[in-house]
Amino acid sequence: MQVLRTTLCAAAMAAAFTAHAAEVEVLHWWTSGGEAKAAAELKKMLEAKGHKWKDFAVAGGAGENAMTALKTRVVSGNPPTAAQIKGPAIQEWGEEGVLASIDDVAKKEGWDKLLPPVVANVMKYKGSYVAVPVNVHRVNWLWVNPELLKKAKAKVPTTLDEFFATAEALKKAGVQPVAYGGQPWQDATVFESVVLGVGGVDFYRKSLVQLDQNSLKSPTMVKALETFKRIKPYTDKNAPGREWNLATAMVINGKAAMQFMGDWAKGEFLAAGKVPGKDFLCVAVPGTATAFTFNIDSFAMFKLPNKDAEKGEKDFASAVMSPQFQEVFNLNKGSIPVRAGMNMAKFDACGQQSAKDFAAASQKSALVPSMAHGMAVHSATQGAIYDVVSQFWNDDRMSARQAADKLAAAAKVR
Repeated sequence: MQVLRTTLCAAAMAAAFTAHAAEVEVLHWWTSGGEAKAAAELKKMLEAKGHKWKDFAVAGGAGENAMTALKTRVVSGNPPTAAQIKGPAIQEWGEEGVLASIDDVAKKEGWDKLLPPVVANVMKYKGSYVAVPVNVHRVNWLWVNPELLKKAKAKVPTTLDEFFATAEALKKAGVQPVAYGGQPWQDATVFESVVLGVGGVDFYRKSLVQLDQNSLKSPTMVKALETFKRIKPYTDKNAPGREWNLATAMVINGKAAMQFMGDWAKGEFLAAGKVPGKDFLCVAVPGTATAFTFNIDSFAMFKLPNKDAEKGEKDFASAVMSPQFQEVFNLNKGSIPVRAGMNMAKFDACGQQSAKDFAAASQKSALVPSMAHGMAVHSATQGAIYDVVSQFWNDDRMSARQAADKLAAAAKVR
């Protein structure tokens, strides 16, 4: 009888625990070293709250494979608890009626005060939080090898005119000025930074976020396209098809002096044992120092069948926004915390500068979503813009005027 009572007591305790615990299934594509470490930290935090983490990692394609897997699961009526989704895609899933509100967590923890409005709005559908942001990547960075600039007696450029003067001095000194990867998303990354440098924040927002037809066809856009194409003579003949990290390696190894790329490039420098401020410099793309083009990873929450599952979901959202996770994840990822007021002491000089610039840009309404990285427009529109930008870069017969008209047409693609 004692054994039976003990067994029944244990069963009752297990049932009570299960009633408050949940299996939290998380779809993500964090499979590389630093990202996998960060995912493991999130798992640990969630399991400390009594939940069971079920990993749904889908590698490859910068999330394309993961999105295919997600669609299959949602259509079959069996969505995961949370899925790594970003930008306008959150709104697209919201329109399908499958996302869950996490407003009660957001209100309790004061997310509206912790997040800049432009970021918070991306996480909401019809005014309610349905997603939680993980980090902020700055896209409008220029990575510089200072030794090569010294060799050419050239200075770090702060304006686009200075950039071309520096590029010319490097070329004359026999140094490859720009490390470039000729892939559509990389073309678009450089292009949007040039648009920001030429036209400023308001023009960028009108043309590449709001897709205003007059802005896309304007003389300012023609000038931005001409400026973008002026960079091409300073790239090398092996640029077409080159992966971004191989272009970064050119700057690291002294084969090229500068690269336009988001802050994920920093991880390559750090992995090579390089020290920011000494072996390499991170500066805003010339002409964009007071602006900040952002790319944010986030998790959208799906409607679940029971209260225990909902509790697991809300604990997951709370863990992602916690200072502990924000610090650990971003130290591994090379990005910065999205949460305001974080202690940045453990971050390197580039991370600290990025955080300062993010806060300053937020105060001045100079935070803008990256078109090139899925934060500004629907995926079909983004793809159409990619096509025009790459075609213009690669076809010397196309004029900037023609490219501007094609951009305006691409903006209508849905």
